Amino acid sequence: MDIQRPSNARAKKIKRIVYVTVAVVVIAGITLGLSRLRPAAPSVDRGTVWSDAVKRGPMLREVRGLGTLVPEDIRWIPAQTAGRVEKILVHPSSRPIKADTIILELSNPELQRDVLDAELQLKVAQADYENLKVQVNSELLNQKAQEAAVKSDFQQARLQHDVDEKLQKEGIGADVVSQLSKVKVEQLAVRAGLEGERTNIATDSAKARLMAQQAHVDQQKALYNLRKSELEALHVRAGINGVLQVVPVDVGQNVTPGLNLARVADPKTLKAEIKIAETQAKDVIPGQKATIDTRNGLVEGLVSRVDPSVQNGTVTVDVAIDGPLPPGARPDLSVDGTIELENLKDVLFVGRPVHGQSDSTISLFKLTSDDSEAVRVNVKLGRSSVNTVEILDGLQVGDKVILSDMSQWDNVDRIRLK
Repeated sequence: MDIQRPSNARAKKIKRIVYVTVAVVVIAGITLGLSRLRPAAPSVDRGTVWSDAVKRGPMLREVRGLGTLVPEDIRWIPAQTAGRVEKILVHPSSRPIKADTIILELSNPELQRDVLDAELQLKVAQADYENLKVQVNSELLNQKAQEAAVKSDFQQARLQHDVDEKLQKEGIGADVVSQLSKVKVEQLAVRAGLEGERTNIATDSAKARLMAQQAHVDQQKALYNLRKSELEALHVRAGINGVLQVVPVDVGQNVTPGLNLARVADPKTLKAEIKIAETQAKDVIPGQKATIDTRNGLVEGLVSRVDPSVQNGTVTVDVAIDGPLPPGARPDLSVDGTIELENLKDVLFVGRPVHGQSDSTISLFKLTSDDSEAVRVNVKLGRSSVNTVEILDGLQVGDKVILSDMSQWDNVDRIRLK
C-alpha cells in the first residue's frame, strides 16, 4: 500500500533563494575587491632611462646654438658704369689678394669718347681762363695808369696853387689866378677820388670775372676726373686686402651701373653668427660672454648684435671674437656657440628634461627610495639653461627624477624599473 509523503517544495524554493543570494554577495565582493586592486605597473629597463638628482646651489644659465664663421669686413664691388666683361683675371680661391689687384676688366667705347670730350672741354676752359686773366690785367693796368695820371695832375695843380697863393700874398700875383688854381686843385681832387674808386671797382670786377671762369674750369676738371675715374673703374680692383669669394658675372656679359661684380672678404677678422631658438633668445643681450667651439679649439667672445627678426624659428646672434682664432678657422666654418646669460647663486635645479621648457608645469616620474619604482608627479619649472632647469615646486633636494622621453607611458602613473 502506497503512503503519501509530505510536500517539501516550499523548503526547496527557500534553499534556492538562499543559494542565489549567497552567490550574488560573493560575486559582488570579489568584484569590489578586484576593482580596488591597483593595476600592475609596467616594467621599464633601467638602462634605457636617464635620471638625475635634484640639487641646490649655483646654476649657470646658458643657451647654445649652431652657426658659422663669417668675415666682419665684406665688400661687394659694384659696377660704376655700364660695360662688357672682357676678362676675368682672378677667380675665387683661398689665395690672398691685395687691395689694388685687378679682378676683371670691362670695356665701354662710349666712355672712352666721353673722357676725350671732357679733356678737351677742360683745356678750352683753362685757355679761356688764361685769356680772361690777361684781359682783366690789361684793363686794370689801364685804369691804374689813368688814376696815376689824374693824381699827377692833382699834385701839379696843388703845387701851382701854392705858388700862386704865395705870389698873391706878396702882391706880385693876381688874386684871380690864385682862385683859378684853387678851383683846379679841387676839381682834380674829386677826379682823383673817383679814379681811385673806379680802380677798386675794376679790381673787384677782375676778381669776380676770374672766379667765375675758375669755377667753370673747376667744373670741367671735376667732369673730366669723373669720366677718368669711370674709365679707370673698368679695371675692377679688390679694394681691400683679403680673399676673393664670389665673381657672379661671366666673360661677354653686359653689366649695368650698380651690379655686383665681385665679393672680397678679410679672412683675418671673423665673427660668429649663431642661430638661437626663438624661445631661448629672449634673454640674450649685447655684451654677454660667449664661447665658440671651432672643433679645433675654443675661443672667447662677446655678443655684439642680436637680430630683431626671427627666421625659421631662430634668432641670429653675432659674437665678436676676442683673441686669435685656432688653426683652420676660415669663413663659412660650422661652429657651436654657447652664450652665458646669468649665474644664479642659490636655486633648486635638476638636469633639463627632454620636454621641459622654461616657466612651465610638466609631469615627471620620481624614483622611490629604493629606486625600484617611479611615480608620476607634477613639477613647476622656472628658468632654464642648456643642460639644467630651475625647480620652483614639486621636488625637494635629493629627489631623483627620470629626464628621458616617457611619452609612451603617459597613460600610467607608476612604472617598475628592472
